[in-house]
Amino acid sequence: MFEDISKVIILSDMDGTLLNSRKQVTDTDLAAIRRFRELGGSFSVATGRTIQSFEQYRWLLEEGCPVIMYNGAAIHDYTSGETLYTHPLPPEARSLTEEILNAMPQVGGEVLRTDDTYVFRNNDYQKLHTRICGITPRYSGLTEIPEGGWLKVLFSMAPEDILHMEILTKQLDCDTVSFVKSSDIFYEMLPRGISKGSALEVYRTLPGWEGYTFVSVGDFDNDLEMIQAADLGACPANAEDVVKENAGLVLTRSCDEGAVAELIEEVIRKCGL
Repeated sequence: MFEDISKVIILSDMDGTLLNSRKQVTDTDLAAIRRFRELGGSFSVATGRTIQSFEQYRWLLEEGCPVIMYNGAAIHDYTSGETLYTHPLPPEARSLTEEILNAMPQVGGEVLRTDDTYVFRNNDYQKLHTRICGITPRYSGLTEIPEGGWLKVLFSMAPEDILHMEILTKQLDCDTVSFVKSSDIFYEMLPRGISKGSALEVYRTLPGWEGYTFVSVGDFDNDLEMIQAADLGACPANAEDVVKENAGLVLTRSCDEGAVAELIEEVIRKCGL
């Protein structure tokens, strides 16, 4: 599995994994990524971010290495500018979103498509998300957002509202979407069966990536399937307990201490270098 480092790719989550608590990549992790690439390995990212919001981190990428985006609903190649894969939400996503907003009027949110981000309700937590993403979204009523191509819906709320959201979404009468908590204040609607893990399996079939060994690392609920789908799934010391229980490798360092560098050191060791 690790006989040839040139056939190994590491996919890292961003927030809480590659990005530290200050939303920065540590010098330790950057140096390790550079060394891994110099030895022939490949490194990319699996994120909930959009094509537009990831632009600020595009410098992290190497040429021809696609990125898993929208928490698994798309794979994008920044080198060619081509979106290689998408799996959009079903048409009923709009009515389901409206049902949720009627039940929880305090919740903010946005619809994410490949062309843009559409904010349909702008509470304080949604404003925070917009600042984190570093984008200028479109502000639009839910009914005005174009049909089709909805890759995910993100709901933003106070931490104490997350449990209410979890209960509400379990009661919805729909088997074509699923929901995942992506932080303590964000909850997302995705197509049923779509996750970073399902996107990793698609990645394995992309031209040029067949036969690679996939290593993944993440810290939160929305990383769980990716960790399970990888040939080696890891998590930083700051990961959620459920992630640690499912990871093949629990790292001793947190995202603030260079967890990704620790993983890279282990992969290099496994490759006999």
